[in-house]
Amino acid sequence: MNFAALESAWLLLMVPLLVLFLSWSGRRRRRDESRFADRALYAQLSSRLSPARRRARVFLLAGAVLALILAALQPRWGYHWEDVSKQGIDLVVAVDTSRSMLADDLKPSRLERTRLGIEDLLRMARGDRIGMVAFAGAAFALCPLTHDYGALRMFVNDLSPATIPRGGTNLGAGIDKALALFRDRDASDKAILIFTDGENLEGDWLSAAARAREKGVRIFAIGIGTAEGSPIRLKTSGGEGYLKDREGNIVVSRLDEEVLKRVARETGGAYARGTQTGEELELIYRRWIAGLEKSETASRRKKVYEHRYQVPLLAAFLFLLIRIGLGEKRGPGFFPKRNRLEGEA
Repeated sequence: MNFAALESAWLLLMVPLLVLFLSWSGRRRRRDESRFADRALYAQLSSRLSPARRRARVFLLAGAVLALILAALQPRWGYHWEDVSKQGIDLVVAVDTSRSMLADDLKPSRLERTRLGIEDLLRMARGDRIGMVAFAGAAFALCPLTHDYGALRMFVNDLSPATIPRGGTNLGAGIDKALALFRDRDASDKAILIFTDGENLEGDWLSAAARAREKGVRIFAIGIGTAEGSPIRLKTSGGEGYLKDREGNIVVSRLDEEVLKRVARETGGAYARGTQTGEELELIYRRWIAGLEKSETASRRKKVYEHRYQVPLLAAFLFLLIRIGLGEKRGPGFFPKRNRLEGEA
């Protein structure tokens, strides 16, 4: 037997407390009755009452309360199998892990802001299969399409420039690696979501976008950074410093939006600039991605327990019915006539 509300089991303490209260109340009533009449008259009146029936009425009431509590706890036993399917889309998140993502024009950094954005995405997703690709000078599939968002979060937490040792930003390689994660299904339920600052692009990103369009995969891009840009903070053996070019000048990384807008436009997707609040991700997901045609992303059989609260509820009704019919007067039968004082006219 399985209870759906075991956290309410403390209610069972009401049963012994009720028995104690009724026992105390009965003793007090008998004491008050004995004070009401003299001893001889009280003995004559009480001789027609049954102590056993009085006790039975107490336990019947306690049993009814216990049964009602059990019904409230929603007991379940026995089960049947149900086929359960999930409806959603296939979404691959492609994350730029190049060193320019360490710039802090979005606090605490572009890469950390991306991590927070993906966390928001996982909270919004319902039934979607999500995979992840990291790209810099090359691309690597970190996680295949999955419903296991907990496993996906482990990869999100490990994102860093060390994920892809080769420097640069090869957006085309990231798109192709994301396309490779999709299975051969209807393309209307597939999308790629890219987080990048769009800077220092290399590779044939336009051809990669065309391949995505041919497969019916939409690309949505979020530009991480600002047009004003920011120096790239690096950890060094001497502490912290900034990335410098060959001439020793501090490199300032700026968001390049034009390429990202074109990639999104080529595939029928959308582009948004990243903000400190992350509201642009919710806009893209709810307005565009969640609106894509969904298909069955998973199917399984689920064991469903049968609710049996009707059994203790019926028992409570019977206990109360018996208690009402069981009077305190000695003798057989239910619903006895009301006692009358001897000598009553």
